[in-house]
Amino acid sequence: MKSGQSMGLPILFRDGELSTGQSSISGENDQSMDHQPRVPTDDKVYPTEVQEKMKSYLKKRAYSLNEGIEDQGKTTPLNNIYTELYITQGGSGEVNNQNEVRQIETACSCQVEHKTSIQLNDIFKPLPGQDKPIRTVLTKGVAGIGKTVSVLKFMLDWAEGKANQDIQIIFPLPFRDLNLMRDTNKSLIELLHQSFIETKESEISENKNIVFVFDGLDECRHPLDFQNNKICCDVTESTSVDVLLTNLIKGNLLPSAHIWITTRPAAANQISPECVDQVTEVRGFNDLQKEEYFRKIIGEEELASRIISHIKTSRSLHIMCHIPVFCWISACVLERLLVEAESREIPKNLTQMYAHLMIFQSKLRSQKYPVEHANDSHWDKEMILALGKLAFQQLDKGNLIFYEEDLRECGIDIKDASVYSGVCTQIFREESGLNQIKVYCFVHLSIQEFMAALYVFLMFTNDNNNLMAKERSLCNKNSLYQDAVDKALQFENGHLDLFLRFLLGLSLQSNQHLLQSLLT
Repeated sequence: MKSGQSMGLPILFRDGELSTGQSSISGENDQSMDHQPRVPTDDKVYPTEVQEKMKSYLKKRAYSLNEGIEDQGKTTPLNNIYTELYITQGGSGEVNNQNEVRQIETACSCQVEHKTSIQLNDIFKPLPGQDKPIRTVLTKGVAGIGKTVSVLKFMLDWAEGKANQDIQIIFPLPFRDLNLMRDTNKSLIELLHQSFIETKESEISENKNIVFVFDGLDECRHPLDFQNNKICCDVTESTSVDVLLTNLIKGNLLPSAHIWITTRPAAANQISPECVDQVTEVRGFNDLQKEEYFRKIIGEEELASRIISHIKTSRSLHIMCHIPVFCWISACVLERLLVEAESREIPKNLTQMYAHLMIFQSKLRSQKYPVEHANDSHWDKEMILALGKLAFQQLDKGNLIFYEEDLRECGIDIKDASVYSGVCTQIFREESGLNQIKVYCFVHLSIQEFMAALYVFLMFTNDNNNLMAKERSLCNKNSLYQDAVDKALQFENGHLDLFLRFLLGLSLQSNQHLLQSLLT
């Protein structure tokens, strides 16, 4: 059995051995007798040395997942834990104005229509009846559904020679890293050489089979002005990164390159529909996959069965477990509570589940630092309020990732942020982007929404400060909740729906008893 403290960040499992079948980006018939990787015959190819360097780089980047619980740096090989996610043809790239939890509830409450399933390594392969080659793919999926893990697996399979060997090179350029280049001008070739020193001695040609992967469109802080940005067709022309992005996606730059963009549904319309050849959607666990996940991550049949049975007793918990990340959160919390046989009531709703997760993080801090801040509940409260303020202010701005300037705006010192990410590893993360620049985020959007709601609740309860009011004034709790409802209703896309659910959940006495140490 794995202890709750040893569980890593949310991961996906698969049965059996890894497939050794080759996949080709060209879309040729995979049923042919020749299963050898295709090698491009064009004379304008990347030197083998450059390709091998990039494959080595991508192997290091995608080989393992950082578990990041109390053992910093602990990793798990991706090939050992990955399962082929259910990816379907996703229709148009239009925005879905439902809150993501509502989207999940809708999918769970009605029969899902038949969708064409797509294998991960075949996303650039035309479907039956499609004659037009696929240049640009837009992959949608709610937060925590497995989009980034899919990107890592796609790159790893190519780097290990298992699929798409007609691709000469893959350039992963996450939007969270590209955001750091908002105020600089550079050519595409300069951007690639600076980001990937492995390619510094090579040129880039339109005849080369290249894949650009832009992960996390919903995190993009570039305007992506497709209508007004100037046309750029020269890889050596220096211009803004925003201009480079729009021209790459439109096909003015490197029209033969393949583009893969991942995004949460609400941000899908940032890309002009005429620029997208295929839209795919990463879907979550079905009921059987939920159970399979719990049995594999827990490792003990009886305990896993108890957790599964408990999840089924709560409609809200069962629906949320459609998302792999929430399955992981539930496993972390429920395993610890059931193993320790604590007298506390097992969580039956979302608010209780997230409150327990935060409590466990506080306990973990005291275990990791038994001398420093010993018996100092004030330090815990200070940390929680700081993270809550960050969560609330950035949620209000629509930001899921944070940079140093965002932390400073919230009054968080960079050193403190590193401490928080080292202690609250199941809540808050520090990551290194391109050029080792630090990027911060909550482990999942729902955790940010809970921390934001907790901050608003504590500021009102402890300081009588209604952060939801347009103007600061003394008021009762009914006013706080009415103001929160009014603000949530301003967003047609349900941006604050889960935040509101948490805030109202915190109003219940049955949930407040978990937070006594934070209430004054």
